[in-house]
Amino acid sequence: MSIEFGWWNRDEDNRKYQVVVNIHGGNIEWTRKQGHHTSWEPHVPSDDDRARLVEEAERRLPRRLITQKQFEEIKRLSADQNPGAITGRRGTRVGPTND
Repeated sequence: MSIEFGWWNRDEDNRKYQVVVNIHGGNIEWTRKQGHHTSWEPHVPSDDDRARLVEEAERRLPRRLITQKQFEEIKRLSADQNPGAITGRRGTRVGPTND
């Protein structure tokens, strides 16, 4: 599953910034960008951002753009309180050891 969600928010100074959430393989990555010539940077999601992600996913569900299983995974990942960086299952797999 590889899904991208995006929307616009305003900061404390009333400046717009874009939030993009990438969900891929059980991982979630929150990024933000403010302005055309700026780089994407990690975003610490607020409770409103997490609710917005679930709301955006709910909109896609009736149109069959995502499955019920994907929706449940999005809800699970959005509830994770880790900030900005990729969270979920990445880095938890144990690879082969070279003994």
